[in-house]
Amino acid sequence: MPTRGDSSQANGERLARIVEDPSGGWRLQTLDDHLHGVAKLAGDFGAAFGSREWAALAGLYHDLGKCHPTFQGYLRASTGFDPSAGSVTTRFDHAITGASLAMERFGFVGKALAYIIAGHHAGLTDWSAADAANGALSVRLSEKGSQLADTLAFGGIAADILEAPGPSTAAPVRTQEAMHLWIRMLHSCVVDADSLDAEAFAHPDRPAARADWSELGELEVNLERRLASFTTGGPVNALRTQVREQVMRHSADEPGFFSLTVPTGGGKTLTSLAFAMAHARARGKRRVIYAIPYLSIIEQTAREFRNAVGRNGVLEHHSSIDVDDQDWRSALAAENWDAPLIVTTTVQLFESLFASKRSRTRKLHNIANSVIVLDEAQLLPPDFLEPILSALRVLVEGFGVSVVLCTATQPALGERQLPNGRRFPGLSGVRELADDPLGLANRLDRVAITWPEDLGVRTSWTEVGDQVSGERQVLCVVNTRADARALATLVPGALHLSALMCAENRAVVLAQAKARLKAGRDVRLVSTQLVEAGVDVDFPVVYRALAGLDSIAQAAGRCNREGRLAKGRVVVFVPPRPSPPGHLRHAEEATRSLLGAGLDPARLTRPDAFLRFFELLYSVDGGLDRQGILPLLTKEARDLQISFREAASRFQLIDDAGTTTVFVPYGRGTRLIERLRAASAASGGPDRTLLRKLQRFTVVLRAAEIAELDRNRGLDRLGDEFIAIRPDFYDDKRGVLITERGFSLSLSV
Repeated sequence: MPTRGDSSQANGERLARIVEDPSGGWRLQTLDDHLHGVAKLAGDFGAAFGSREWAALAGLYHDLGKCHPTFQGYLRASTGFDPSAGSVTTRFDHAITGASLAMERFGFVGKALAYIIAGHHAGLTDWSAADAANGALSVRLSEKGSQLADTLAFGGIAADILEAPGPSTAAPVRTQEAMHLWIRMLHSCVVDADSLDAEAFAHPDRPAARADWSELGELEVNLERRLASFTTGGPVNALRTQVREQVMRHSADEPGFFSLTVPTGGGKTLTSLAFAMAHARARGKRRVIYAIPYLSIIEQTAREFRNAVGRNGVLEHHSSIDVDDQDWRSALAAENWDAPLIVTTTVQLFESLFASKRSRTRKLHNIANSVIVLDEAQLLPPDFLEPILSALRVLVEGFGVSVVLCTATQPALGERQLPNGRRFPGLSGVRELADDPLGLANRLDRVAITWPEDLGVRTSWTEVGDQVSGERQVLCVVNTRADARALATLVPGALHLSALMCAENRAVVLAQAKARLKAGRDVRLVSTQLVEAGVDVDFPVVYRALAGLDSIAQAAGRCNREGRLAKGRVVVFVPPRPSPPGHLRHAEEATRSLLGAGLDPARLTRPDAFLRFFELLYSVDGGLDRQGILPLLTKEARDLQISFREAASRFQLIDDAGTTTVFVPYGRGTRLIERLRAASAASGGPDRTLLRKLQRFTVVLRAAEIAELDRNRGLDRLGDEFIAIRPDFYDDKRGVLITERGFSLSLSV
């Protein structure tokens, strides 16, 4: 092992990595070892989708630029191994060398590889861009292409690398629609291989931690044992068992698209997981990815899965994960999804499929040959529906993925003609897993819905408050945070849930509501729609402000959920204000159209009515690719001129423009904020672990809300980057306290 300052053993060697050993001296990784190590790993990853040679070649070329003496001097100097070897500040674009060589040797094939090689650190870029700062690939190749000749002139690249043959197999995808995702998958293979090879050299203990997961088959056995305990316990459990038996008969069916249409309370969550695991075993799939739309239910679902299959099999990956509950193995697996069962958000899944950054694309190759369950599939955002469905088609047709669309209110995702005359490409060949969704809906119909007699007559919050106050156990779901705040103040003793409360606060309130229900005590819960999809509560009475038909059905699913009553009661009312502009307004208008078309109100929550509702919703002006994402990825894909970075910037399922994330002093969040204050004042700033812990104590506020709090001195600025809410402006019953439109929300109201 070379000692400090001793470069004799490195003379003549091209190095990829220099690590100072804790016991003294240095450990040196040769560039040749690194390139071949990454090529082997990347090739193994690419084999999952028929691209072993492509991924291996990209891995072999990815760091060729490190042969250049400028980089070698920088590496030796910046690590302290040989301070006199070069400059510690020199920035050298080493990734462009291998990209240039791939283009020179392999032409069109090399162009696909060039995206991957040039972007293995900086991320996938656009081929060309109006913005020069974008780092367009064509510009980098043109401006820095001479580095290839310089590097070759200095020598040091082994002949087997320089003369490596091109791929002997054609690209496994043939369509312009599929090309961008295939390149992303290859990028993922190289990025993950590069990271793992570096990690194994620098931290030899970590590979063993990554491998410490239960096998998928073991999880399936545990789940079967758990489900067997649910076969008794009343007619609803009996029906759930019957549905599961129907579904499991299809577990060995050909991979592809499946739908599972089961009314709320029909046990679709564990049934869909059981199907996914059995299908994975029968068809040789590697893992199950369970995607959920709301953070408010993902922790509940992950906890349910861990209880069912064992803690050693579930990776929970989302922004508000409590890092105190996450072991080292899970933290590592979250980087690349190398676990048998991943529970994540719909946002995390789809934004990764359209991402350009290395940290987001790294996991993608592990999606190949998997089973994806999309829980609450009706919540796929219409503004992004065409890009999302395009990605799903490509995953199924080109990457061995099976997809389960799981919902009580199945959206109209099949190919069809919409009411506005536009052709909707949709998904083809979707197979329903439940025998008779309509019959099942009838058998699981546990509520009676009262619809407004006149859609033109609005009900004041005072009237709604009086009605809700007259019920012993009632849930009232409204459309906005402001509506929830207004109504909660009018219902004595009401519990309140909205996104103005941090995740930790919401979890406590929800637990209080469940405890009161279980004890038979009075409980009146006022909530925004975050309580609707998948939250396991069972109220005898539910009030719902007029909204999209899917939202109304989801709210009804929180009523008489376990079938303890002959019929639960759901009351739909027209609130004082319409839904906010955008998707919520469009959904409400689609419901109004159905009600105004003379459709029997008793049939409005049946599967055929939901198809009509979604057809109306998908016909809204502006289309189903409102940001114009697909043309950026497919229009010039035949010539491999793809705008990866621009498409990624537009594919943001959560529009956070004009919003600010603030920390709130709730529970232990108060102590964490003080730690953040101290860290922000210190050099280096806060570490990642502290920020991850604070995720559960955040609220996202609009610009007007921030301005109002600022005027009232409700904000506490922690350095230049972070903002916290002052203690007097956060209440554990109402969340962030804001004065809005003359309505003062305070503890005295």
